[in-house]
This record gives sequence, C-alpha cells and structure tokens, in this order.
Amino acid sequence: MPDPLICGGQSVLLVLHDVAPPTWPDYQRFVDAVDALGNIPITWLVVPNFHKQAPLARADQFRRLLDRRLARGDELVLHGYYHADDGPPPRSPRDYFMRRLYTTEGEFYDLDHATAQQRLGAGIAAFQQFDWPLTGFVAPAWLMSEGTRQALSNLPLHYTSDSKHLYRLPDFVPVAAPGLVWSARSAWRRGLSNIACQLYAAHLKQASVIRLGLHPVDMRHAVARRYWLDTLQQLLEQGRTPLTKAAWLAQQQQQQQQQQQQQV
Repeated sequence: MPDPLICGGQSVLLVLHDVAPPTWPDYQRFVDAVDALGNIPITWLVVPNFHKQAPLARADQFRRLLDRRLARGDELVLHGYYHADDGPPPRSPRDYFMRRLYTTEGEFYDLDHATAQQRLGAGIAAFQQFDWPLTGFVAPAWLMSEGTRQALSNLPLHYTSDSKHLYRLPDFVPVAAPGLVWSARSAWRRGLSNIACQLYAAHLKQASVIRLGLHPVDMRHAVARRYWLDTLQQLLEQGRTPLTKAAWLAQQQQQQQQQQQQQV
C-alpha cells in the first residue's frame, strides 16, 4: 500500500526509547538540556517492567516524574512490557540473527497471538492504573510477529510504528515518518552512525517529518549526546515544529480530512 499523501508544515518528533527507572539517569541531563531550549514536547516510550526487574508500580518517584511530563504536554507510549526476549531459543538462522545479533530485546518478535494479547493487555492495564492516556504502542527494536499484529488489530490503540512509518490502527494504514537512529554500543558503530545520520538527515531535508529516535546507550557517550542536541537545534532553527507522535499523527489526519472535503 502506498504512503498516504501528506502536506503541511514540517515537523520534528523527539522520541526517547526504553524509558524506565533504571534508564532515567542516562536521560536526565539530556532532557534538562532539551527543556532549556524551550517548550519542546517529547514522546517517551515507557516499559512497564524493564527486564523484569523494574516494575513501575514500585517506582513512585519516577511515575511522578512522568506525571509532570504529561502535564507539560509530553506523550507516553507503551514500549513492550519487559523489553526482553524471553521466548524459546531461535529455530532458524534468520531468527538467530534477529534475536541474538541484531538485538536481544525483541520481546514481540516471536510471540503468538495469545501471548501478545496478554502482554499488550497487561501494558494497557498498567497505563490505566496510573491514569496515563495511551494511544500508541511501539515494539522493542520495532520487531513484531504476525501474532502481535493480530492482537493490535483488536485493542483500543490508535497507532504503532517501525523505523520508517507510523501505522494507524486497526488497519495498519502507513504514514511515512522517517527517523534517525544511532547504534552506539561501540566506537566504530558510533562513528558510522554519526556519518550515516548526517547523510540521511541531508536527504530528508524536504521531508514533512523527521523522527529522532534516542536510546539510553546514546546518552552514555558525549559524541552521541552532542549529535542529538545539535541535530534537534538545527531542525528547530530550520523552522520545524516539535510535536509528539500522537499530535503529529492527529495533525496529518486532520489535514487529510480537509483535503477530502475540498475535493468534494
């Protein structure tokens, strides 16, 4: 299915992945620097029980932080449940590559429908317990099984995403939303990521939206932190409007409806 035609002003979406009590110290200094730039909404991809060791129910202070971020206009998104691949061993070379080399945290890569439904339901329940509004789900590493896709089609969520698109649920209608992301686990990966993202950002100069996908490991390296803050500032100086993912998607839908009305 081709991407829907999107028009209107240009936007930038700042997205923090793997948000949980253990990763907040990595992000704190960067978030403070972003806040110093002005009113820039952030999309936080929140893990309810990171690696089965950090349940949000036991993190009162961290939850209060997220409550304050919501009050500022930020968005909280469900990002897996454990953010850990706890499935049976890989059964094929491709599965081994995806689950052991590409990532070890592809929680929803191999889940059947029933398990995905249960885990998504638990995540939704956690958000409801804390009175957090929820419209989106992002699978860890953007990896989703067919069973996960089936479960998402029957749940009260409005969108999901991968590295290049947002998808309106329940029908997985694609909306082009290219993103920049680093692999920062080693010096050579950071070097390649820096070059690749600069080249890709230049290619995306005319894109209606650019997503900045940050991870906790990025924040542990000065070169990556500088890249993300500098890139955000440059995109803002170019006139891009900072939005959350949900706000941007709602804006696109409104523009499409206006276009359709004008064509009638």
